[in-house]
Amino acid sequence: MTVLIDINANKKPRPRHPEKAHKPDTQVLRKPSWIRVKAPTSKGFAKTSKIVRDKGLVTVCQEAACPNIGECWEKAHATFMILGDTCTRACAFCNIKTGLPGPVNLDEVQHIADAVVEMGLKHVVITSVDRDDLQDGGADHFVNVIKAIRKSSPTTTIEILTPDFLRKDGAIETVIDAQPDVFNHNLETVPRLYLKIRPGARYFHSLRLLERVKERDPRQFTKSGLMVGLGETKQEVMQVMDDMRIAGIDFLTIGQYLQPTRKHAAVERFVTPDEFKAFETIARAKGFLMVSATPLTRSSYHADSDFAQLRTAREKKAQTQIQVKRTHA
Repeated sequence: MTVLIDINANKKPRPRHPEKAHKPDTQVLRKPSWIRVKAPTSKGFAKTSKIVRDKGLVTVCQEAACPNIGECWEKAHATFMILGDTCTRACAFCNIKTGLPGPVNLDEVQHIADAVVEMGLKHVVITSVDRDDLQDGGADHFVNVIKAIRKSSPTTTIEILTPDFLRKDGAIETVIDAQPDVFNHNLETVPRLYLKIRPGARYFHSLRLLERVKERDPRQFTKSGLMVGLGETKQEVMQVMDDMRIAGIDFLTIGQYLQPTRKHAAVERFVTPDEFKAFETIARAKGFLMVSATPLTRSSYHADSDFAQLRTAREKKAQTQIQVKRTHA
């Protein structure tokens, strides 16, 4: 069910997550040593912060309270979030503000393209809030941003992390046809937990979206991510891996869910680094070209270096297939 919340008419401060305000507090577990990160203080972080602020841009790094912001921004690796800072969904895990968004800022397109040039990005990740209020879910805006980046910085590779475009006919195809280098859409969790964790989404619709990318443009890399620590079982995670492989997904990310506030879904447990290594081993055995599975892994964490490895892995696989064919010819 999509949750839309009216903007407060008298402009008084309102909760970031008004739909969660009356929910009982959940228990917050103490973070283990492998989860803790240092506060960002570097000059590189300050420089990235200034560019983002001066151009009036929104980043998922800030809005989603990403634990890796210090490390990534030090290297000028910011993930831009388009279509505003307010989401029309109200997922139980997400820290992004919820409500009824304002009009789409058309100037955002060029501002992002300019920021890519100023930051010297070789690889850029563009994501967005869900915009169920828009007829196309924001698909045309994604396309315009991709085109603007390609014009301003032709050698920059582009990764998009899209919403599900649920009930937005033709939106998925519109974005696919803009030919991003990587098309990412996160499944987030196992099917059993969707009603609790991601109630506005549908597991098989999200899976079908990624399958549709491969059908329409097999050259595009597809990518998807899971959070763990929400009460899923190892067997359920492995089943999702199998579903992803059937859909042709190339790149899998798995990271620890971290609870933004006491009103959000609780962390059931902290998955150990050894368990993440086991997930990576299993996923690679299932045929993913690329796997990133660590407690602090997020969708765009190390996206630039991972993209280079992804291309190398595809080339290596293609060469292996050619050699096998020659051997059996």
